[in-house]
Amino acid sequence: MKQASEKLLTVFEAEALTGRKASTWRRDILRRKIPYVKIGRQVRIPIETINDLIRSGYRAPIQADRS
Repeated sequence: MKQASEKLLTVFEAEALTGRKASTWRRDILRRKIPYVKIGRQVRIPIETINDLIRSGYRAPIQADRS
């Protein structure tokens, strides 16, 4: 279990941070594709989940050979 001090975001905050639609975040939550925290009826996404998603999609640039 994560620390209680970890920042939790709403789906709208996650959308603003990543540009990924709120409906996509909700779909992934419903399908349990990403970790989330439920507080009563509210759903929150740990910031670390978003950072992991960004890291997993990172691709280094290809260096062109300038001979």
